[in-house]
Amino acid sequence: MLQKNTAEEKNDFTQGGMSGSILRLALPMIMAQLVNVLYNIVDRIYLGHMEGDGRLALTGVGVAFPLITIINAFANLCGSGGAPLCSIERGRGNLKKAEEIMGNSLVLLLLLGVFLTAVGYLFRTPLLWLFGASSQTITYADGYLQIYLAGNIFVMLGLGMNPFIQSQGFAKTGMLTVVIGAVLNLFLDPIFIYGFGWGVKGAACATVLSQMVSAVWVLAFLCGRKAILKLRLPLLRPRIKLMGQILSLGLSGFTQSVTNSIVQILCNASLQFYGGDLYVGAMTVIYSIREMVQMPLQGFTQGAQPVLGYNYGAKQYGRVREGIRFVTVISILFAFVSWLVLMLFPGQMIHLFNGEKELLEVGIISLRIHFVLFVFMAFQYAGQNIFVSLGKARQAVFFSLFRKVILGVPLILLLPRMWNLGIYGVLAAEPVTNIVGGLACYLTMLWIVGTELRTGEKLEEWTGKTGKGGQ
Repeated sequence: MLQKNTAEEKNDFTQGGMSGSILRLALPMIMAQLVNVLYNIVDRIYLGHMEGDGRLALTGVGVAFPLITIINAFANLCGSGGAPLCSIERGRGNLKKAEEIMGNSLVLLLLLGVFLTAVGYLFRTPLLWLFGASSQTITYADGYLQIYLAGNIFVMLGLGMNPFIQSQGFAKTGMLTVVIGAVLNLFLDPIFIYGFGWGVKGAACATVLSQMVSAVWVLAFLCGRKAILKLRLPLLRPRIKLMGQILSLGLSGFTQSVTNSIVQILCNASLQFYGGDLYVGAMTVIYSIREMVQMPLQGFTQGAQPVLGYNYGAKQYGRVREGIRFVTVISILFAFVSWLVLMLFPGQMIHLFNGEKELLEVGIISLRIHFVLFVFMAFQYAGQNIFVSLGKARQAVFFSLFRKVILGVPLILLLPRMWNLGIYGVLAAEPVTNIVGGLACYLTMLWIVGTELRTGEKLEEWTGKTGKGGQ
């Protein structure tokens, strides 16, 4: 029997407690997600406090952000699709196939990066008008996006390949990917925005340069000696079947990001219609705060994916059930604490981005409506990421679409017209989708996954008894 190398033994997730294995990967992932928020949050904080046109600059970047999120979703399409497949194949002992999956994910990222950059330059201005820009904010939105697109390929590589570091159990290295870029961005922002007087273009330059450094770090590690799964030139040959599997599983995270962006676009356009730039600016702040509280929850549930997927591939069904229970409890606790802080200190949170009296008044009311049922997002994230970690792409994709497209889009369009709710109708759509979508996703996951795991446990037990009887 071949001996496992030290890294493989250390990252064998069938050993030790499930909660410990999950936390060992999830805590650095949470830190990475929190630091990752700095990329865009810091930009908005600096821009929002610019003298004179700070609120308009903040609003302009807010209008551009849904388009950036859609671009980033294509990076997550490859990363969140390929990395869980790698974990499952590694759990089965198929290291070569795992490396082929990683190599094909890299090829997909390069192709998509070139395509999206070209499309972005061709259609960015008309799209920004469509997404809720006004004559006062279009200059800021277009200026930011123009620079961002120039470094899009580095953003794609950094975001899309980092999950392959984390899926191998190198959570701290994956965290450093984000920390290095975010700290650099934090340092460059004030120099470019204020020191050089570049404003929104300076914020975009800082982000692009930081992401470029992160991308180099990721690729250097995956080509180096420490990685269990390495990027090898012969395994970069495109395989249509593998690419299809990567895209299929990655559709869940992709759909979630894209549908979030679609809802944000519709929300901005509706707020522009019913309330103008002030409400679009307030929603930009609210979405920024949402990132701050949502990213750790996302980081925890995604951090559990390699552990759940590895044990599922190794047919350790009892451990998978234990992991699901742990993920659920921690997700609910975190969402509750976040909700409590937001309900108690809305003004302080908004003041981080802009201190204008008008924005504070509008923002406090809007924030409390938007987050009133945030606790139920724990069920959405837990259910959807458990589907992904076990390779169940169709269910994960459906519930992404269900919450945002099937529920969210009609509610944003209809609620403002009902009972003359106007602005409040636009804001009320989010809590309704949280409770209905979150519970539907999680309860369905319990039914489908629970049934499969119980069946698998009985089959393994029966096979074991049969094997003993035949000896």
